[in-house]
Amino acid sequence: MTLLRLMLEFMKTGLFSIGGGLATLPFLYEMSDRTGWFSHADIADMIAVSESTPGPIGINMSTFAGFRTAGVPGGILASLALAFPSVVITLIISKFLTRFRDNPLVEGAFYGLRPASIAMITSAGLNVARVALVNIPAFRLSGSLSDLFIPKAIVLGIAIFVAQRKLKWSPVVFIALSAVVGIAFKF
Repeated sequence: MTLLRLMLEFMKTGLFSIGGGLATLPFLYEMSDRTGWFSHADIADMIAVSESTPGPIGINMSTFAGFRTAGVPGGILASLALAFPSVVITLIISKFLTRFRDNPLVEGAFYGLRPASIAMITSAGLNVARVALVNIPAFRLSGSLSDLFIPKAIVLGIAIFVAQRKLKWSPVVFIALSAVVGIAFKF
C-alpha cells in the first residue's frame, strides 16, 4: 500500500511541479506534513545530496525520498512516477506545439506559468533557508534573538552566494568547498 501511495504522490508532484526540480519542494514539504515519511530537515538533506550528485535535482530528490520511505523499490518507483507525467506531457506538447505556437491561449498559459514557477521555487528556497539558517526550537526555548540565527551557516551562505556571482566557478567547486567548511567548522 505504501508503494502505491508513494507512486501516486510522486506522479502528482511530477504533474504539477512546473519549473524544474526546485519546484518539487513545495510538494515535498506538503508530503512531509501529510504522510510523515520524512521531515523538513530531511528535505534539506535531500537538497544537499541532490545538488551534489549528477542528474536532475527533482529526480534525485524523488529517489532519495522514495528510498527513505520504502527502500530501493520506493526509490525506483518514486523516480519513475515523478518523471512519467513529464514524459507524457512533453510527447503530447511536442506533437501540437508547433501547430499552436502562436495561439494566444498557449502564449497566455506560458505567460502565467512563468511567475507561478518563480513563486514555487522562491517558496521552496525560503523553506530551505528556514531549516538551514535559523534554529526555531532553540529560540523558543531561550527567547533570545541570538539563538534564532545560525551565524556560521548565514556567513557561509552569503560567502558562497557572493563568490558564485563574482567568480563564476562551477557549482561543483562551491558544493565541495561548502562540504569542507561544514566538516571543518562542524555545522
